[in-house]
Amino acid sequence: MKHSDTPPLHRALYRILRPLARLLLRNGIPFGEFADLVKRAYVEAALEDFGDGRRKPTDSRAAVMTGLTRKEVRRHRENLAGEPAGNATASQANRASRVVSGWVHDAAFQNRDGEPALLAFDGAMSFSELVKRYSGDMPPRAVLDELVRVGVVAVDGDSGHLVLKQRAYVPAGDNEEMLQIFGEDVSDLIVTIDHNLVSGESDRQPLFQRTLTYNNVPPEIMARWRQHAAARSQELLEQLDQWLGPHDRDIAGAGGKDQTGESVRTGVSIFYFEEPLQPDPDMESNQ
Repeated sequence: MKHSDTPPLHRALYRILRPLARLLLRNGIPFGEFADLVKRAYVEAALEDFGDGRRKPTDSRAAVMTGLTRKEVRRHRENLAGEPAGNATASQANRASRVVSGWVHDAAFQNRDGEPALLAFDGAMSFSELVKRYSGDMPPRAVLDELVRVGVVAVDGDSGHLVLKQRAYVPAGDNEEMLQIFGEDVSDLIVTIDHNLVSGESDRQPLFQRTLTYNNVPPEIMARWRQHAAARSQELLEQLDQWLGPHDRDIAGAGGKDQTGESVRTGVSIFYFEEPLQPDPDMESNQ
C-alpha cells in the first residue's frame, strides 16, 4: 500500500488486515464470510457503543452510521440477540487456566513453603477437589489429560502425585482454544489503543502501552534472544500474577464477599514477534 495519499488510519488497518488475511485463508475462511462478520461487528458497535446514555440507536440510525441497509442492520441485530454473551463464552474457555491459577494461589493446595503442593488425584484437597473448586462441572480426568498434554502437569515418579510444572496454561496447537486466545489478545490490544487515542479528549488516564523494537538485528543471535525474551517475560508475568491473583474474587474466596461493586476484567499481555526486514524501495531508489 502506497503511503502518499493514504490516511494514517487506513495504513494502520492494512497492517492489521494483512496477517489476518493470511490466517483466514489458512483456515479456509473466504472473503464473503469475513465480510459478513465485519458487518455484524459494525452493527453491534453502532447499537451498543454510540447510544445517548438513555437508549440505543435505532436501526435507521445504525444504518446511517454503518452504511448498511436497515434490512442488513435488522438481520445482524437479530442474530446478535440469539448469541451468548462474549464474556460467558470466554470464561468457559478459560477453565483450565483457572485450575492452574487456583493451584498457585489457593493456600489449601500449597505446601508449607507457599508453593504449589504435590496433589493426589482423588481425596481431600486433591486435584479433583481443585478442579471442582475452580472449574465447576468439568471432569477432573479430562482437565488432567489436557494439562499433562501441554506439559503443565506431570506425575511424580516416586509418589505418583501430580506436580505443577508450569504456572501458566497455554494450549498447544492451532486449535479452538488458541483461536479463543487470539481473539481475546487482539481485541484487548485494540481496546487499549482506542482508549489511548481518545484519552486526551475525554480527560481519561491513558493505559500502559509499550513495545520494544529493533530492526537491524543479526540472525545469529535470534535463538538466544527468543530464549532470553521468553524467560524474562514469564518471570514478569509471574510477578504480576503474584500481586493480582489473590485479589481475584474466585481465588480470594470468603474474603472477596465483603467487596462491593461490579467485577472488572484486567491484565497485562506480553507477546513476542519477529519478521524478516523487507528492503524499503524508497530508500533503495535514493541511494
